[in-house]
Amino acid sequence: MSTSANGSAAGNGQGALTASRSTEVNKLDRVVIRFAGDSGDGMQLTGDRFTSEAAAFGNDLSTMPNFPAEIRAPQGTIPGVSSFQVHFADYDILTPGDRPDVLVAMNPAALKANLRDVPQGGTIILNTDEFTKRNLVKVGYETDPLDDDSLSAFQVHRVAMSSLTQGALADTGLGKKDAERCKNMFALGLLSWMYHRPTEGTERFLREKFAKKPDIAEANILAFRAGWNYGETTESFATTFEVAPAKLDKGTYRQITGNTALAYGIIAAGQQSGLQILLGTYPITPASDVLHELSKHKNFGIVTFQAEDEIAGIGAALGASYGGALGITSTSGPGVALKSETIGLGVMTELPLVIVDVQRGGPSTGLPTKTEQADLLQAMFGRNGESPVPIVAPLSPADCFDAAIEATRIALKYRTPVLLLSDGAIANGSEPWLIPNVEDLPDLRVEFASEPNSGNGSGEFWPYVRDPETLARAWAIPGTPGLQHRIGGLEKADGTGHISYDPDNHDKMVRLRQAKIDGIDVPDLQVDDPSCEARVLALGWGSSYGPIGAACRRVRKLGMPIAQAHLRHLNPLPRNLGDVLARYDRVVVPEMNLGQLALLLRAKYLVDVHSHTKVAGLPFKAEELQNVFADIIANLVPEGVK
Repeated sequence: MSTSANGSAAGNGQGALTASRSTEVNKLDRVVIRFAGDSGDGMQLTGDRFTSEAAAFGNDLSTMPNFPAEIRAPQGTIPGVSSFQVHFADYDILTPGDRPDVLVAMNPAALKANLRDVPQGGTIILNTDEFTKRNLVKVGYETDPLDDDSLSAFQVHRVAMSSLTQGALADTGLGKKDAERCKNMFALGLLSWMYHRPTEGTERFLREKFAKKPDIAEANILAFRAGWNYGETTESFATTFEVAPAKLDKGTYRQITGNTALAYGIIAAGQQSGLQILLGTYPITPASDVLHELSKHKNFGIVTFQAEDEIAGIGAALGASYGGALGITSTSGPGVALKSETIGLGVMTELPLVIVDVQRGGPSTGLPTKTEQADLLQAMFGRNGESPVPIVAPLSPADCFDAAIEATRIALKYRTPVLLLSDGAIANGSEPWLIPNVEDLPDLRVEFASEPNSGNGSGEFWPYVRDPETLARAWAIPGTPGLQHRIGGLEKADGTGHISYDPDNHDKMVRLRQAKIDGIDVPDLQVDDPSCEARVLALGWGSSYGPIGAACRRVRKLGMPIAQAHLRHLNPLPRNLGDVLARYDRVVVPEMNLGQLALLLRAKYLVDVHSHTKVAGLPFKAEELQNVFADIIANLVPEGVK
């Protein structure tokens, strides 16, 4: 779904359905809506469709899907609740929102699981048909919240979505069960009416999605229209809402998730390098969508290989790099643990390789569908011996495109494995992406060795002769005449690549490999400090960018200066980082782990970092970080006082 060159939606945003009843229209600058129900109720599809229409309308947006790890979690239970939150606005936003202004709860479990997040005065739309005695008991409700005063602090709209949907589909010939499955489209239609969302895109999507089952497509469209018409005709909703398009930078935009953007970045890297891409991987949540997306693009020279396990996947990827292609492997934290031996082999052979780690809650199987940033130390040190690897971390869903290209640039230029650390919040979240011009993408072409390089006149090819600037070794495609050479996991003699157990040579090679990583060209860290008076620096990495940025905006509105900086390159760190840290009285590092970056910064720069941590499987909220930052600023010792 793309928007026009000025950042607003192409067309006038009017859908196939148009409002006729006179209602009060409340103009808003932002709204957060959360759809919640059973994992089989289609909440992810509902949220995604609403998001697509918000994107088409030209709003800035950010989303947060949240769903169980089980394929079909226990129906009607709190562990089985699936939700999708979308935050859309008429200005640039950074997070999916702290709390939903509107909660659409399809059953009692969805209400109970999400009620604490709804602020007082918030709107709750309930599917009353599901509030049966059996469903209430299943989630521990002693009394029906529809009958007591437990929801008195909220604006509650009772809608019999299931029965209204069945009534709308009575003449379609669908059975009761199949008809009821369309109730999510009824909810989508109602919310589309409430927020003046266009409808043509959704109807077109449903016809395309169910092209092989036209009766199902039409049933969903009828339910969608029934929801719209219910809002239009009922007296329960006296107010509708409008959120104007956002003023974004000029260009063509599309809604994109982090995993899709990452896949597109890999495709672009292949095109810019002229190399065939081989993704050797094994499906694992939340990284599997990278495989799914890349498998669609064989026309761009992409080969996808779903291996029997994680070890085989990375082995195939490294083998592809050995053969002159670019090897990519994707996984999550448990898979990185399994791949660690082959990553070490990539370090020793000094071949380009990109390892995508979409982090999730751990340890072990942990929280497969929840987010975390707890693999940083594993990425830094999770291999035997001195085995340095560059680390790049995207900061948002759209940034995954650029981060993938940057990881590939480093891998190719310096002949090294690179770890790309995404996480569940980035991978599954979505936002508008400004589609780049191909001419602006970097040139990633590489030169393979084509002639002997020993320098001693022997006519031999030495694989460990290094570029004096990058320290990258020569890369020769096997089978090139006259360039026979040996690489492998045993230590290599400098230059020749012969197996060597010499102590001095091992010392030299270990230091050379480290120096190569230390010498990677990394941009200086940029600091956002509008007042130029801040004494506190908020420093983050990965998906904490949005919540930190939103919190800093709030703190500044309170008249409290604060600086913000964000690390994309985690190994090596920017060369000016030490100077930046030294400029501030306090450095606060929020992380979704127990302080891993803070540990590294303390060790390297001897800075007393204030570590603020969270390991709840959910992203930071801007409100909680606002309170942390404000408290630290308020408790600073006045300047000049010891």
